[in-house]
Amino acid sequence: MPDALASCHTAVIDGYVVEGHVPARELKRLLAERPRALGLAVPDMPRGSPGMEAAVNDPYDVLLVQRDGRYTTYARYGR
Repeated sequence: MPDALASCHTAVIDGYVVEGHVPARELKRLLAERPRALGLAVPDMPRGSPGMEAAVNDPYDVLLVQRDGRYTTYARYGR
């Protein structure tokens, strides 16, 4: 996972790297779609992401990260 996308938690699920507070909905989607990718990332620790519930939520993106470090937006939350 590129350093710029680092967060507080890293996991490997069925061959995919998962970095940060990724919602379960996107994990289920990833495993159903099985894209050719390194995995998913939610950089930093945005308020309102799973495990970071707060009175005020930050908008954040779930990123689909390729093996070469490039990434695209996989899902958007709070926008």
